Amino acid sequence: MGSMPDPTDPLLDAIRDALTHVLDPEIKRPITDLGMVRSVEVVGSRATVGIDLTTPGCPLKDTLTRDVSAAAATVEGIDDVSVVFGVMSAEQRAALRTLLRGTASEPVIPFAQPGSLTKVFAIASGKGGVGKSSVTANLAVAMAADGLKVGIVDADIYGFSIPRMLGVTRQPTRVDDMLLPPEAFGVLVVSIGMFVPPGQPVVWRGPMLHRALQQFLADVFWGDLDVLLLDLPPGTGDIAISVAQLLPSSEIVVVTTPQVAAAEVAERAGSVAVQTRQHVVGVVENMSWLEQPDGSRLDVFGTGGGQRVADNLTRITGGDVPLLGQVPLDVRLREAGDAGTPVVLSAPDSPAAQALVGVARSLTARRRGLAGRSLGLTPAGR
Repeated sequence: MGSMPDPTDPLLDAIRDALTHVLDPEIKRPITDLGMVRSVEVVGSRATVGIDLTTPGCPLKDTLTRDVSAAAATVEGIDDVSVVFGVMSAEQRAALRTLLRGTASEPVIPFAQPGSLTKVFAIASGKGGVGKSSVTANLAVAMAADGLKVGIVDADIYGFSIPRMLGVTRQPTRVDDMLLPPEAFGVLVVSIGMFVPPGQPVVWRGPMLHRALQQFLADVFWGDLDVLLLDLPPGTGDIAISVAQLLPSSEIVVVTTPQVAAAEVAERAGSVAVQTRQHVVGVVENMSWLEQPDGSRLDVFGTGGGQRVADNLTRITGGDVPLLGQVPLDVRLREAGDAGTPVVLSAPDSPAAQALVGVARSLTARRRGLAGRSLGLTPAGR
């Protein structure tokens, strides 16, 4: 047998130091901090690095192989790198969960804690077919492109479409009872569509919907998000009520079209906020007009619906509910969603993309309201 490697070898120290710059592709933390580096050995100019994966079927093994090899190869005297994978033990996984959650206790919803600085926007609509999911996907990607850490919960349990619109095809990685969400265009995504076989309907009732949403919020490791967007199902059903209960500080963005019938239904979705004590941030009017070759606008669905909803919700809620933006009809918006690359990236100069970027920036520029937040006040003594 060969001699055991000298743990004080400066070459080993240099390799371990180089590995501190390798981030786990899902958790975005150094693999050295996460306890993933099992061993480092050097024979001549060849380094062998042992990496313990969180799960045997880690979908990003190739990325880790590339990044670990590249980092170790930067060390002077190393000409060849071999990466050998193992799997974390139950104790290692438990330690990792505790490290990420900051506690060994049961998972909680981080965005519902008094000290949370994450802005949470629930994207709602009165009826289906108004482009709510397209708006959600594009807002998220636009925010991420501006350098923010963004997550999406696709809470449209029956009509989930966010994975398709962001081109996400893989499931979250499971670390015991914790899920690591996949990322697309800088946006972390979780959806019931990731757990249901293609073509199979979701046949659930209220309590199961509530539990699924709770798991998406508490069991998923979201990290330190600046913004969380929830794509709600249309209407005023169970999920809308669950969001208000689980995320009392969430704020509502109402999506409508210019059509009077759609506007009337959208008002109902927004007015639920009065009962749930949530703040309505504003209204987005989608499919506002179709630009003609001569530069004129064809009002396919009429005009004024978005402003009407904004005005009526201002009156109903007693707060200022502005029309955040009008997004014109654009075939590129639909094509981009079907192709899995949102229009704010695929055609950033298009009027639809520019309108959506404008809405995204107006949301992230806002200060958070005080609804549902602890002010940290204590009664003064007499």
